[in-house]
Amino acid sequence: MTESDKLVMGVETEALIKNTSARESWRIFGIMSEFVEATERLAAIKPAVTIFGSARVRPDSPYYALTEKTARLLSDSGFSVISGGGPGIMEAANKGAFFGKSPSVGLNIQLPHEQASNPYQDISQTFRHFFARKYMFVRFASAYVVMPGGFGTLDELMEALTLIQTGKARKIPLILVCSEFWGGMIAWFKDKLVSEGMVAAEDIDLIQLIDDPEKVVEAIFKHYEARPFGPLPNERELMLNL
Repeated sequence: MTESDKLVMGVETEALIKNTSARESWRIFGIMSEFVEATERLAAIKPAVTIFGSARVRPDSPYYALTEKTARLLSDSGFSVISGGGPGIMEAANKGAFFGKSPSVGLNIQLPHEQASNPYQDISQTFRHFFARKYMFVRFASAYVVMPGGFGTLDELMEALTLIQTGKARKIPLILVCSEFWGGMIAWFKDKLVSEGMVAAEDIDLIQLIDDPEKVVEAIFKHYEARPFGPLPNERELMLNL
């Protein structure tokens, strides 16, 4: 390689670095706009319950029917229902709420496959970045209801658990629905994580395992018997530092 070639390569590399840096800077503005727009659109939906679950569940699945019924009861009880806005469990959650008394909210994500917006959304917000979307699930929820799901559902469940366990998010009801599906995982938590000191025994109490939709609603109301659905002043400050 000649000195001239090295000089040209150096100039091209420097230009590429500058272009990448500029794109990263503009990307930050895009992320900020997602946070601002979503926060403004979701500010009026309180109280709300976030429902997580698989995008791959078909409408004829018992999980779909269970989710739809649970969401409808929550909606008729005064809770906006937030889902990921896609098919499967997300669609069932939005559908149940859509035909109920309270808003149905879909926080959609742009993906190369699987995710397509369902038609049962009173409020629909689309994100490019997973972390902005996941923040909104946490920020506006007074409870989490977790239906059967795969890696994405487990990711959202574990993040919610971690935030509550570490005190980065306020303690709210975290309910797993369908004990037949989740029971083995809870048993493993107790058998391995607790017994080997990876988590404290009381950390398992952050999770409730409930099968009946009516009891899901009861559990949420029971949690808030002695306090408002929204964050207390100290919790509001906590959420600002989430």
